[in-house]
Formats: sequence, structure tokens, C-alpha cells
Amino acid sequence: MSVINSQPPQPAVDPSPTPPSLRGDPITGSRYTSREFMALEWDRMWTRIWHIGGWAADLPEPGDYITHAIGQESILMVRQEDGSVAAFYNVCPHRGNRLVHGDLGHAKVFTCSYHSWQFDRAGTTCRVQDPDDFPQGNPCGKVKLSAIKCEVWGGFVWFNMDPAAPPLRHYLDPVAAQFEKYSMDQQVRVLYLTAEVNCNWKVIHDNFNESYHLPTLHPELSTFIEDAYQDTLFDLYPSGHNRMRMKGGMPSLRAQSVTDVAQPLDDILRAWDLDPAAFQGHARDARRALQEQKRRLGRERGFAHYDLLDDDQLTDYHHYTLFPNVSLTMSADGFQLLRPQPHPTDPEKCLFDHWFMVPVVPGQTEAMTPVGPRCLAEAEHEIFSHGDQSLGFVADQDLSIAVGQQRGLRSRGFKDAYLTGQEARVRRFHEMINDYIEGRR
Repeated sequence: MSVINSQPPQPAVDPSPTPPSLRGDPITGSRYTSREFMALEWDRMWTRIWHIGGWAADLPEPGDYITHAIGQESILMVRQEDGSVAAFYNVCPHRGNRLVHGDLGHAKVFTCSYHSWQFDRAGTTCRVQDPDDFPQGNPCGKVKLSAIKCEVWGGFVWFNMDPAAPPLRHYLDPVAAQFEKYSMDQQVRVLYLTAEVNCNWKVIHDNFNESYHLPTLHPELSTFIEDAYQDTLFDLYPSGHNRMRMKGGMPSLRAQSVTDVAQPLDDILRAWDLDPAAFQGHARDARRALQEQKRRLGRERGFAHYDLLDDDQLTDYHHYTLFPNVSLTMSADGFQLLRPQPHPTDPEKCLFDHWFMVPVVPGQTEAMTPVGPRCLAEAEHEIFSHGDQSLGFVADQDLSIAVGQQRGLRSRGFKDAYLTGQEARVRRFHEMINDYIEGRR
């Protein structure tokens, strides 16, 4: 008989909240295929929530700008003279031409390509052709780009199209405080991928709201990550955000052997000067040993940010899904953003972002990412169709079922999802969408 983990459980970062009650709203196939449902999501949800518009490191100086497309809107975000960031609908108020056509750049003024109206960095008209030919008066200093709410937090630039939206920190409650130890805004985005995928955005985000699929799609993870639901913590918050805490640095209770050290756990131990042979027969003790060794050696190896992390954060994976469509997986050596966004016109397609951010460690010139080693520098944006190149080994596995599931959701034979207890976050996710659509949010 195998001996399971001789170490006592380590304390959590904070206690799990009392989960909200689930109504059991049906999850029907039409939610993923209907243009009418897509329109309701846009009108009543997407236009009211906080979006990540970009990475703040792309805006180091006043006049630097980025754009972000969501649905059929484009949002322009500009660094201001006082260091703040302002966001505007990316449209000229004269005749509706798209004002800025690139993803990022620098501008003293923004000039419309149609009639050469110009706008300063604060969005105010500063030059027009024939200013004396306007019956209603010269628009300079009077007509402005349409501004929307914008905040910078966690290394990201966020925007919200709803004038009545709450402050970002209120929207992110209570998870914003949980992220602070990771120093997200001091990290470098070394991976910046976007792919068009032939499935509804919810197919992908459903997947990130549960770990039930791990033994089927990601069996190799069980050698060094605890994926058994009995030893995983699931936290659901009233705000609609949630967290899954998975122990790392030890084999799963589901693993072929819970006592023996297998790859890549052996390499992880060697990287921290621990002998894998010393843990044969009691491999689940490796987690605590790794925490102690990282604490002992981290600073001298340049990992000063370890001082800010709790012991469990040194080895474990804290996976957040922020309502409605952002997934952040936090680890001691970087964090990952996975985000499916709605397609502008087709409910059976989406745009899928994969970013990877790492801390700067003295002496390092490259970082290991989900697609292999990359230069330790801000990455260029790579845009492609799903299947044309890898989105990362694990992400590719996740998307391997997405197109087939999208087809299955069209079947008359699918009536509702029949969920396990560990998939409660999926049900909660859909009930939150219903709350927005039906006016409860």
C-alpha cells in the first residue's frame, strides 16, 4: 500500500469563503450558437464589465498609445502627461472614421485620415480644416473624443464602457488583494499570442472553470501537480470571480504512483540542489522540501521576489478565473493570462489570447514559457489562426476538443450540462451571465 504525504497540510494564504448558492440554471447549446444570445451578452454584459485593454509596459511615455478590439468596438488608450492613462472610443466624432489603425505607437496628436481633424492626447480637437465654416462654431477646444473609464492595475490597462461602472478594485473584490504579493506590474510579458478559434468564447472559458478534464487532456501534469479534487481548494466569490488552488512540487493522488519521483519533478528538484533519489518512496514530501529550499536559496540566486510570497505560493498554482473571460494562473516564477473574447460577428468563433509574464532575475537573458524559451524582453504580438502554430503544449491540449464540442453543442441531443461538484464554477459562470442579461447585476 502506498504511503501518502507524511507532511501535515500547510496553511492556506487565506480561508475559503462560503460559496454562493447555485440556482441550477440550464446550460443549453443555444448559448453557444445563437446570434440573439450573442447580442444580449454584448448589450447587457460586455459593455458593462472591466476589460484588460493591454499591458501597461507598452505605455512608458506620454503620448504612447495602444488599441484594443472587443466585439465591433476599438478602444484607444493613451498615456497622459501626468502619468495616468485615458481611454477613448477609437472613432473620429466628425464623420465616424476609425481614428487610429495600428495596435500601438506614439503620437503628439492623433490625425483622422479622412478630413485631417486632429486631437491632442487628452482627446480634445486641436486642429480642423476650414475652422470658420462650421455654423455651430469652431470645434477646436469644444469637440472631444468619447472618453470611457480607464484604470491601471496589476501591470494591465483596464477599461469599462459603462459610465456607471464601479471602480476597478471594487469590481475585482476580493481577488485584487490576493494578487498583490506577486508584483505583477514589475514583470515582463515574454509571450503575446492571439489566435482565432472556431468555437464560442464560453467553450474555452468553461474549460478554465474546471479541472475535471485534467486526467483526460493533461495526464502528464499529475507527476508534479496535485489535480485530485479531494486535495484541491475551490473558492467562489459573490463577485463572480473564483480561484482554484492546486499544490505543486509533488505527484497527484491520481498519479500512477504517489510515492515515486517521475519527470519533470526530478528535474525540478535538481534545479534546487535536491536529490530526487532522497524522495523515492515518499515523493509527496518534495513539495515542502522545495518550499524550504527556495526560501533558503532564492535570494542568492536573484529571486528576491520570493521574499514577498507565502510558502505555498513558492510551489503551488493559484488559478483565477475573473468574470467573465480572464484566466490568470499565478506561480512563483511567472503568471499566465488566457482570455477568449467574442468574435465581432460570429457566435461560433472567438479570439483567444495567451500571454506569459515573468519577473526580471539578474543575469537571466531568456525565460521558459509554455511554448519554450523566449527572450527576456517584451514580446511582439503574434496573430494567427488556431492550428497554424502552437499556443503552448497545455493550451493546445485544451483547444483540441473545442471545435468538436462546438459542433456537439448544436445537437438536439444536448439539453443541459450534467456537472460534478468540482464543476460548480462552470454553473456559477453561466448563472452570472444570466444575472447580467436578466438585469440582476
